Amino acid sequence: MKNDIMFYFSVYFYTNMQHTSANIVGIMSGTSLDGLDIALCRFSTNDKNHHFELLAAETINYDYDWKTRLESIFEANAEDYFKLNQAYGKFIGDNINYFLIKHQLKADYIASHGHTVFHRPELGFTTQIGCGATIAAITGVSTICDFRSLDVALSGQGAPLVPIGDRNLFYQYESCLNIGGIANISFTKNKTTYAFDICVANMALNYLAEQKGKKYDENGYLASNGNLNHALLNQLLSLDSHNKSLGREWFETYFSPILKAYSISTEDKLATCVEFCAQKVANCLNMNEIKSVMISGGGAYNFFLIERLRANFNGLIEIPKDSIIQFKEAIIFAYLGFLRVNNLPNSLSSVTNAKRDSSGGCIYLA
Repeated sequence: MKNDIMFYFSVYFYTNMQHTSANIVGIMSGTSLDGLDIALCRFSTNDKNHHFELLAAETINYDYDWKTRLESIFEANAEDYFKLNQAYGKFIGDNINYFLIKHQLKADYIASHGHTVFHRPELGFTTQIGCGATIAAITGVSTICDFRSLDVALSGQGAPLVPIGDRNLFYQYESCLNIGGIANISFTKNKTTYAFDICVANMALNYLAEQKGKKYDENGYLASNGNLNHALLNQLLSLDSHNKSLGREWFETYFSPILKAYSISTEDKLATCVEFCAQKVANCLNMNEIKSVMISGGGAYNFFLIERLRANFNGLIEIPKDSIIQFKEAIIFAYLGFLRVNNLPNSLSSVTNAKRDSSGGCIYLA
């Protein structure tokens, strides 16, 4: 009976694979508003395993105008929202065209996460701008977008989506930690994948660095010259972020008002936020008995944050090569697109708490 089940799974797997290999552009814009990440990957299937090769990748930094437009969309009316949705789709499409020409490469699909502007799964919706139809029309490449909505419709959080890529593409690591605007973790134990947002990270650090006229605190230098404020740290640690998918709304509602209430130097606030992040992440790793973690995202370059994490974590911290640090999420969204066009699950109910696994994403055929 067991062999029959395995045979059925093997037949099902291969007969449902529409593409055993494909070149897919992954697009990601994170909550820290650093820029638009573009990663072209070639995916292939062999012995029921998925493999990837990163063919080219780069980040398109947001200029002042685009950063302002993306930050202000939260207060826009409906007409302005749809105007920006289309304009941002054009921005993405134009940059993909330039990227493909520059690297003399071709893509079979585009998988665009877009940029999250509203994330309210408790109210039944999540919204990422960057019109997929516009991207497909401009590039002439079929485009997958809106990866989160189906999971939310199935009573899930719509996040995190990256863990299936962590599990299938980066299986050599015990756990994967991404420190972007939000710090989030994924790991697999007893054949079940777990993943969740841990805490605010670069969203807070960049917010404070901007008060010093900087886009971010390079290497954690400003924070390293600040002093830890224990009262602020304890108040931040007391915030309830457990089992929540965190976003800008959470940061603006709960986190930033506490920072504003303290009349201390920006360096002291940065030092305290770094310690907050290090303790939250380390406590999570230690409680789940994780012995090693691979770190990606901009936080991997914050030497002071990594130093404080090493001081609080009992295990081994692994820093991968730069291309993985910078583009892992874009790579994985390209992978989610690969799964979607093959009608395979790309959202795990074990991490989103949805009613079932699902294959999310709208496809605009070019």
